Amino acid sequence: MATNRKRAALVGLASSTLLGATLIALPSEASARPSVCNKGRVICVNKSTRQLAFVVNGRTVISMSARFGSSRTPTRNGLFSVYWKNRNHVSSLYGSAMPFSMFFSGGQAIHYSSDFARRGYSGASHGCVNTRDYAATRALFDSVRVGDKVYVHY
Repeated sequence: MATNRKRAALVGLASSTLLGATLIALPSEASARPSVCNKGRVICVNKSTRQLAFVVNGRTVISMSARFGSSRTPTRNGLFSVYWKNRNHVSSLYGSAMPFSMFFSGGQAIHYSSDFARRGYSGASHGCVNTRDYAATRALFDSVRVGDKVYVHY
């Protein structure tokens, strides 16, 4: 835990918010990521590996599994920015809870999903990036700033 606190301090995160989050920094990790994910503050979302990583200056601070939209409601690929955050959002279209929402493209957001936590990959979102680790998603929400980049790719 001391190592996690040191890493959190390096990127200006409160160590108490990192309980339950996975903190990793492997030497070959940065070279395996798209270069856009290694500069500044980026939530790098890899649809192929079903992983989301919050990367600050080339170091992964938080990493977790992710689920995406179905073929009828796909999650958009591309480079975006977080333009709005809402801790207790409820979808106006679907009436579903979207805790720790970080909106990056229209109505698409990164957020915790109790359905993903319960059913895993057997379901899909309506285009959002779902996470299933409540504590890690809270830590991500508390760490991410409006204006941070989001890169969604295969």
